[in-house]
Amino acid sequence: MFTGSLVALITPFKNGSVDEKGFEKFVAWQIAEGTDGLVPCGTTGESPTLSMEEHKRVIDICIQTAKGTGVPVIAGTGSNSTDEAIELTRHAKQAGADAAMLVVPYYNKPTQEGLFQHFKAVAEAVDIPILLYNVPPRTGGDMQVDTVVRLSQVPNIIGIKDASYDMARPTLTKLKAKKGFIQLSGEDASAVGFLAQGGDGCISVTANIAPRLCGDMHDAWKKRDLDKVFEIQDRLMPLHKALFVETSPGPVKYGAELLGQSAAKMRLPLVECTEATKKQVREAMIHAGLIN
Repeated sequence: MFTGSLVALITPFKNGSVDEKGFEKFVAWQIAEGTDGLVPCGTTGESPTLSMEEHKRVIDICIQTAKGTGVPVIAGTGSNSTDEAIELTRHAKQAGADAAMLVVPYYNKPTQEGLFQHFKAVAEAVDIPILLYNVPPRTGGDMQVDTVVRLSQVPNIIGIKDASYDMARPTLTKLKAKKGFIQLSGEDASAVGFLAQGGDGCISVTANIAPRLCGDMHDAWKKRDLDKVFEIQDRLMPLHKALFVETSPGPVKYGAELLGQSAAKMRLPLVECTEATKKQVREAMIHAGLIN
């Protein structure tokens, strides 16, 4: 259920507030373009600057829009407060999410034992499939393979989104984790390498503006049509890189604006990207065939 090309959804803003109609339209477009899964309120969704009420509302809209389509919703419910993570995860379950994704707690820098106890506490408090989310460049913490393997034994922890850039981890984790433990890349540029090392898919930033191409690449991988995989990868690679020239989601929101899918507005302390970055994003989108 949680394999292939999943999208780490942006959160559109309008006049300083969440653009609810714009978000609903964007989610519907993603579904129409063939995205395999929807992930609201992650890093790309600017979750740290959403209020608790906004966070829950964005999850609700995503679930309501996807209802009946067969496209799963994995709600971002992570926090550096375990109690807050439990509250958000409970809401996701009540709202009808198919799973929850919880980021490694940021800023307070828990030990590996602290990470284990944090995720275990949420999993025991809420009966919903849970994906761990390891993204060391953002959180300042790195969940080690042994901790992931240990957590894989907790009944409703079903997988991980890993953005550690360590291509050995998928294989090392697969060898020791429980059978069927899902591994999703959190880094577009190395997604093919992640698949080759035992991964199951990617929770993608690029899929916000190239959902069909990203989906086609993962479909080709499943069919072992490697010529098509590498052809699409070559088209997308400059875009993967351009979207992280500045802090994400600035560049990808600009790309979405070029497609008429979302305003490029950000919420402080994040700001819109520079003209130089915009130029690089435009050129990469032209290279990918997304715009003329």
